[in-house]
Amino acid sequence: MKLNFALLVLFYSFSIFSFSQTENIDNQMKWIKGWTNFDPNHKEYPEPEERLPNIIDSDSYLSNDVTYLMSGNVYVTNNATLTIQEGTIIRCDIEDATSLIITRGAKLIANGSRGFPIVFTSSRAPKSRKSGDWGGIVIAGSGKINSPSVSKVIEGNFLPQHSMYGGTQENEATVEMSYIRIEFAGKKINKSIELNGLSLYALGKNSIINNVMVSYSADDSFECFGGNITMHNLISYKAKDDDYDFTLGCKGELSNIIALRHPYISDISGSYVIEADGYDKKEGYVSLESLSDITLRNATLINLSDQSNYQHTIAAISSKNLAKLTITESQISGFANVVKFDKSYQSYTDLENHFLLDNSIFNIHAETILSEHKLQESDKELLKYNMYTNHFKSADDLFTDPLNKKNPKFTLKDSDNYTVMQ
Repeated sequence: MKLNFALLVLFYSFSIFSFSQTENIDNQMKWIKGWTNFDPNHKEYPEPEERLPNIIDSDSYLSNDVTYLMSGNVYVTNNATLTIQEGTIIRCDIEDATSLIITRGAKLIANGSRGFPIVFTSSRAPKSRKSGDWGGIVIAGSGKINSPSVSKVIEGNFLPQHSMYGGTQENEATVEMSYIRIEFAGKKINKSIELNGLSLYALGKNSIINNVMVSYSADDSFECFGGNITMHNLISYKAKDDDYDFTLGCKGELSNIIALRHPYISDISGSYVIEADGYDKKEGYVSLESLSDITLRNATLINLSDQSNYQHTIAAISSKNLAKLTITESQISGFANVVKFDKSYQSYTDLENHFLLDNSIFNIHAETILSEHKLQESDKELLKYNMYTNHFKSADDLFTDPLNKKNPKFTLKDSDNYTVMQ
């Protein structure tokens, strides 16, 4: 009788989960409307009218009645604030290594709106834009990092005097960003230096980043180096490298995030939706409490693979150097595995203490977990409070309208026909 009651409770719980998850995904689709663009290569943008200076050392304002050209690296310095009006378009030069760098102590206020997003995009004409046409947006804060060094130098070929980040200001507010599109960034500088769509260095708790879409980045879409920040409504679309990368003791809570990958778009080193790194192996870490610790809620992590190309996919998530990940109420689909752990996780207890996938669904075509620790049959308990598909399904078979270029939808077509991990 107890067993039957337990099974009834389990069935009832997952029935509620199935209904609530579908409802969450439906709600999720509402926030992407009006400001996103899933076909940016065909978008017509006005020609630039005014070139930005390469050094902005006093408070400045960009107006939406001008289309700007950003050519070469543009540094906001001297504790200045750069404010960008909603609807402003910034075209980025493909010839020079063009990036916007908000240096430590300076500030960016870029608040678009649903009807008038702020757009950073390639200077190329429609149909000719490419991943890596320009660098990206770099924001250097003065929050904490998990390193024996309080401060470090941002990655890239930037001016040394404008390249420091990190400090002790946990509550700093370097940036306000909302309703922003960043398109065709991630320029490769040389063999060892590639820029991200949006690089966030040591941001504090009072920085604000919401409603940001990074499309066709040639490197990571979002990368967070240390700091502690809450973000929501983020989209990574067809990145070549990782969609969301966390390192140097980053503490973060992300909700309503989307990553859409393609099986033929990937870096040679292997690219993941989530790459979490607890600390820098070259430098070590300050303490176990300062390791990266990321919480994701309502995440839709999808590779648009099908029966003809799914063999090109790898794990959705890579967790390294004792990083901690908590993922709830989410969907992971189209990959070979759910998560890959490196050798820093030496036992099942390590895995259990550092990774949680809960109240979610996954659709994969190989082993659920990859680990240097020799997995036992009981290790599948790590994913026990989730649902999964019995057989691999393409995105088109699993979701309502995932390939729609205007308003893709990721509601499950048949939310009752899945198996519960027990």
